[in-house]
Amino acid sequence: MKKAFVAGAVVAAISTLTACGGGAEDQPQVVQFSLGVSDAPVNGARAVMVCFNEVELTGNGVGNQSFIIGNDSVAAEANDKCRDSQGTIIPNTRGIDLLLLDGAKSEALVSGAEFTAGNYGQLRLEIAEGSYVELEDGSRLPLRVPSNELKLGGLTLSAGGTFSYTLEFDLRKAMVNPVGQAGYLLKPTGLRLVDNSEIGHVIGQVAEGILINNNCTVAPVDEKMAVATVYLYQGADRPLDELSDNGGDKTYTPYASTNVYFDGVSEYNYSIGYIDADTYTAALSCDVTDDPEAADEIVFLQAENAIVPASATPVELNFVD
Repeated sequence: MKKAFVAGAVVAAISTLTACGGGAEDQPQVVQFSLGVSDAPVNGARAVMVCFNEVELTGNGVGNQSFIIGNDSVAAEANDKCRDSQGTIIPNTRGIDLLLLDGAKSEALVSGAEFTAGNYGQLRLEIAEGSYVELEDGSRLPLRVPSNELKLGGLTLSAGGTFSYTLEFDLRKAMVNPVGQAGYLLKPTGLRLVDNSEIGHVIGQVAEGILINNNCTVAPVDEKMAVATVYLYQGADRPLDELSDNGGDKTYTPYASTNVYFDGVSEYNYSIGYIDADTYTAALSCDVTDDPEAADEIVFLQAENAIVPASATPVELNFVD
């Protein structure tokens, strides 16, 4: 399986072309780079607003590449979603509600940037103040990021290539509410940086009969209320009793997880986007509470295997009676 975080050898040396009269000159080698964000939903929140300020690739000998929201033509435009404690708009920020970007949806932070090819040691996202979580009762709590930065692994961007990445926020792993601290904390633990040319998506439905037979919630009045969860594990035929929740330590830990929602009519749907092309076991549970920092008792009802190719067309995987 190709890993989401790309690490490798230093890019081949810059091409040397022989000019007239026997002289030689180095030709600059460039890449095109794009970065978007997406999300897997989390329980108990109506909105998860993250205030992005800057995207930076730190170079190993090739120099840093920095893109500031609202300042660069290839960076996303600033908006008015991020405000300080006095209600003043924070400049050069774009507030993105991650809960609007489930499944295969995404929003661009950098689009078609051209810069020097090379081996970049780290992808860094600067997060401004003003980020928050809106709870189901309408109240808002601050969302903090350690040191106001999300630091991810390195990228090798080879000369002449066009690279498009998505940063997937699996909030069921990444967002925690620490005891004794005000508000929520967003950690890099539940983030996946994926190459869009190497990923796929999964969508599916859960039969209502399964939910009824297992005393799960059915047909809630509030369509934003999760009725079940689907966990994804790498590899096929993973035994149910060896599957861990997001905070557990059993044999197999989740690659990703998401909620199942009622559509208000007759269907119960879920989607998991931006996952590496691979073979997976998808497991269904009616337990919707999962503390990413504790082992919870999750009862899995059944599992299905899924082969996910690198494709923009989602694989359909249904849980039937």
